[in-house]
Amino acid sequence: MFPTPIEKSPRSIRLMYNVALPIALIVWLLPLLAVALTSVRPAADLNSGNYWGWPTSFDMIENYTQIFKNTPIGQYILNSFRVTIPTVIFAVALSSMTGFALAIYKFRFNMTIFFIFVAGNFIPFQILMVPVRDFSVNMGIYNTATGLVLFHVAFQTGFCTLFMRNFIKALPYELIEASRVEGVAEWRIYWFVVLPLMKPALAALAVLIFTFIWNDFFWATVLTQGADAQPITAGLHSLNGQWASAWHLVSAGSIIAALPPVAMFFLMQKHFIAGLTLGAVK
Repeated sequence: MFPTPIEKSPRSIRLMYNVALPIALIVWLLPLLAVALTSVRPAADLNSGNYWGWPTSFDMIENYTQIFKNTPIGQYILNSFRVTIPTVIFAVALSSMTGFALAIYKFRFNMTIFFIFVAGNFIPFQILMVPVRDFSVNMGIYNTATGLVLFHVAFQTGFCTLFMRNFIKALPYELIEASRVEGVAEWRIYWFVVLPLMKPALAALAVLIFTFIWNDFFWATVLTQGADAQPITAGLHSLNGQWASAWHLVSAGSIIAALPPVAMFFLMQKHFIAGLTLGAVK
């Protein structure tokens, strides 16, 4: 039923594993290493066609300084934080309440409403591009951080509700019953009983949503334009057109754009892993 651990596999399988693993890691890391190496190349290397060779000099300080001086990347990063942080807060807060309601209360259309939340995750978001854009224009929130936050919260709440509902469903229901016997109000049960037990799940969900929203390119391109509201992902795309031959600057911007989600993961790593594995071992 379960795969055999690699330590107990035949010697030939273990040998193939030891050979294939480093190769797979190199292939997986090669694009990232290429971007990192390009970000410290001088412009002369790229102009002369030295894309994959060893850089003639390492201009890390010059490239990373120039990307902040000559491009609006600082504004793009600020816009990403303006969109990502409120989205994470509102999506996680809403999903914790909807997950609590769907997991604890038994009412007639419970499963129907839960199915609607789940079904929304399977709709190809590309088909919503035109109506969502027209809707944002009619509401006057096109090309604003507020518009991006509202649509991201709407689209992410379905997945977050699925995550939180299943987590709360696994909690001992006796805790809820004991609180009700003591006369505790329902909102106090949510706030003082259930919410503290949800901290690992909240942390894991916050890391996931932060990464999803920060790396979003589609809606950032559809719903924003210009440096006033565009996040870093769409900003790098426009930077590519503005600096057609300056791939060293685009690569430097890509490395800078990847730092916040990486930092978020390492800061929340303990809680993230606990949230994903909670309940796996009794």
